[in-house]
Amino acid sequence: MPGGRLSQQERQQIALGLADSLPYAEIARRLDRPTSTITREVMRNGGPTAYRADLAHRATERRAHRRRPTLSRGADAPPQEHGRDAEAVAEYEETFTTVLMASGLNKMAARVLTCLYTTDAGSLTASQLAQRLQVSPASISKAIAFLESQSLVRRERDERRRDRYVVDDELFYQATIASARANDQLVETARQGVAILGPHTQAAARLENIARFMDFISESITRAAEQAREVLHTGTAPGSLHRPGPEDG
Repeated sequence: MPGGRLSQQERQQIALGLADSLPYAEIARRLDRPTSTITREVMRNGGPTAYRADLAHRATERRAHRRRPTLSRGADAPPQEHGRDAEAVAEYEETFTTVLMASGLNKMAARVLTCLYTTDAGSLTASQLAQRLQVSPASISKAIAFLESQSLVRRERDERRRDRYVVDDELFYQATIASARANDQLVETARQGVAILGPHTQAAARLENIARFMDFISESITRAAEQAREVLHTGTAPGSLHRPGPEDG
C-alpha cells in the first residue's frame, strides 16, 4: 500500500533493515515506498540507532488519535494562501523537517528552518515562529542561535524595530561556503600532526592523506558553489518559476 500508512509488518521490516545497516533508499525500495517516508518514519521515532517497530507503531496510533478532533474542525482552520491544500502543506512540512534532521539539524532547528522556507515572505519574528510552531520563545531563541551560527538564517530589524529571521537566495550559498571553510581547520590540524609524528611514518601519511582529501573537497565545493550561485536567483518573481532545460543552454 504505497500510498497509505505504514503497517506494523512494514515497520518490522524497517527495523530489520536498520539492524542490517541498510540505507533508507534500499529499505524504501524493498517496501515499495518513497525514501522520504522511511526517513520520516525513522527520524520521528528515535532515529536509526533507537528505532523500535512496536513503539513506532503505538506512537503513530496515538498521534492519529490526537489529530482526529483537529481534522474534524476543518472549517475553523485558517485558510491557506494561494488555495493550497492545508493537509498537503502540513505533510510536506513534516517531510522537509525530517530530511533536514537527517542532514544533521536537531528537531527544533529543522522545524524553524522549514517554517521559514515554506513562508512566502521568507521571514518571521520570534513570536510568529513560536505561535506557528506552538513552542516557547526560549525554544525559538535556542534554535535561531544555532541556525545563525551555521549561516542558515540571518537577522534583520523591521520598521517596528523587531528582529526578523530571514532565509533568502544567498543564504544557501553562504552556508555552503561556510561549510567548506570549516574543513580548513581540520586540514591545518592534520598537517600539524604530520610534522609532529614524522613525515615518513604511517600515521603521518594517513593524516596527510586526510588533509589532501579534505582540501580537495573544500576547493571543489567552493568552486561548484561559485559556478551555481546564479541558480539561487533564478525564477524568484511570482509566476516566473522555471526549471532550466537543455534549450536554455
